[in-house]
Amino acid sequence: MTRWIEALSAGVFAQVAIFGVQVEVVVIFLAFAMLFFTFWLGVPQLRGVGIGLQLLKGRHDDPTAPGSVSQFQALSTALSGTIGLGNIAGVAIAIGMGGPGAAFWMFVIGFFAMALKCAEVTLGLKFREFTPDGEVRGGPMYTLKNGLASIGLPKSGRNLGALYAILALCGTLPMMQANQSFVALAEVGGFEATPTGGLIYGLVLGAMLAVVIIGGVKSIARVTGKIVPLMCVLYLVAVLVILVVNADAVPAALATIVSGAFSADAVAGGAVGIFVVGMRRAVFSSEAGIGTAVMAHSVARTHHPASEGMVALLEPMLDTMIVCMATALMIVVTGVHTEGYDDISMTSAAFASVVDWFPYVLLVAVLLFAYSTLLAWGYYLTSAFGYVFGHGPKRDLFARILFCLLTPVGSVLTADAVVNLIDSVFFLMVLPNVVGLFLLAPVLRREVNGFLAAVRSGEIYGDKVTDENALPRHD
Repeated sequence: MTRWIEALSAGVFAQVAIFGVQVEVVVIFLAFAMLFFTFWLGVPQLRGVGIGLQLLKGRHDDPTAPGSVSQFQALSTALSGTIGLGNIAGVAIAIGMGGPGAAFWMFVIGFFAMALKCAEVTLGLKFREFTPDGEVRGGPMYTLKNGLASIGLPKSGRNLGALYAILALCGTLPMMQANQSFVALAEVGGFEATPTGGLIYGLVLGAMLAVVIIGGVKSIARVTGKIVPLMCVLYLVAVLVILVVNADAVPAALATIVSGAFSADAVAGGAVGIFVVGMRRAVFSSEAGIGTAVMAHSVARTHHPASEGMVALLEPMLDTMIVCMATALMIVVTGVHTEGYDDISMTSAAFASVVDWFPYVLLVAVLLFAYSTLLAWGYYLTSAFGYVFGHGPKRDLFARILFCLLTPVGSVLTADAVVNLIDSVFFLMVLPNVVGLFLLAPVLRREVNGFLAAVRSGEIYGDKVTDENALPRHD
């Protein structure tokens, strides 16, 4: 298995030159996957949002359906894993590396990521497993194992599922969120981010995580269902205040973001370089193609796998297209991106440009984002651990405790080390996951088309759709 991972790493991170810019193969691979599933599924970004919102409101919730939590709770858990410091620090990192234009590409990629998220979650629900006592097991590893077996590739499914689970054990370590939330705490508190301080912070954070994580997915879903709406409203209202204060500069900031995506001294290679930066950060933010959110969605109560796919495509829209873009616009409007700041310090400076105490609002948002994200990642690590080593009450408890104990590690490492580590493993997770999606593409389209046709006719949910533009046809 080690040789497999080394070979995959060499291939995935191999670079090709496009307009003189070295682009990783994985970036091209993900971009192609997003475009492919957008058109393969009939642009579900435009046609599935209405259904997803209805399901999110609980209009068609069936308590007797298989699953552990409601579709709203499943989305909240998944969003808690995606709406996090990638939306705050990640956007700042992207702008610091590629200029304001990188935010434009994050927005565009977020749109196409909606289709990829819909695809992986739909298949995740279709091929999830249930234990004799009704507990749900789901995620890309089960999609690969059970899905590929259903098309006559059982050995490939087992191998790819095991590979994904091993990579996920590393990719869901509590590094990025613990690191950047401690940096934000130090920034606002005006003290130096020392290893000792990071250790103390990490221990406290780990203890707070243990209170919820040890209770399992239902406990996590209950908490994230309350925290996610609160933290999103708090953060977006604060950003809106800053944009209102700088309202005169908003049009120019939007123009800067759009023009920056294509300029870089008017050289095509510069635009490609900016796209690559935006792509990397958008992938980390939305997790589309990574597969982690599938583990959260797989426990949703529903009879129809594609229904959860429609709910899941809302994730990149909320996470990358709305929250990330709001952060980017705020940074550019305030002009802090030109003042030498990096990572979360840039966002903190933008908040401080309004009033001196406003960074404390950011701090509260950061801590909520970090905490909720780590709750979801704790569940993801437990799922991957159980797939590799076997599930059971004692083993699941061990994995949850291990996750909490590892939290201080992220808070004592440097930001660069954390970003490079997580980026590397995240991109490696893409390969087995997306390869499986391509192999199962015919199964996926039948599932999505059948669901949409049944909704249109009124067979599902009992409401016949008479507006021919409300749902796509794939006849």
